[in-house]
Amino acid sequence: MAINKKTEFQDSIQRFASFAKLLSHPARIAILEVLASRQTCVCGEIVEVLPLAQSTVSQHLKELKEGGLVKGTVEGTSSCYCINWEIFNQMSEEFITCIKSIGEFQKENGSCC
Repeated sequence: MAINKKTEFQDSIQRFASFAKLLSHPARIAILEVLASRQTCVCGEIVEVLPLAQSTVSQHLKELKEGGLVKGTVEGTSSCYCINWEIFNQMSEEFITCIKSIGEFQKENGSCC
């Protein structure tokens, strides 16, 4: 049985990896772009804009919601989603901090190749 060593890494690295994983599918980035451009959105409207089936959009929205990047409500048969800007901005800042931190090694040590 494989052992998950994820918890052996710093919290900031774990958050960075989780954020990167949420953004690792082009459909999720496209969904975020649609939500950002409309402020709020009904799931059906996202399906009209993207070349994806309703079930696929719903699955990606579920992933984004579980990751905290999207919040939403369900009223009857319609669902309304929007970006959770507080979490989005927090994750973006942490992402940039980690990328800059990695880049500092190149400044200090030069390039090996």
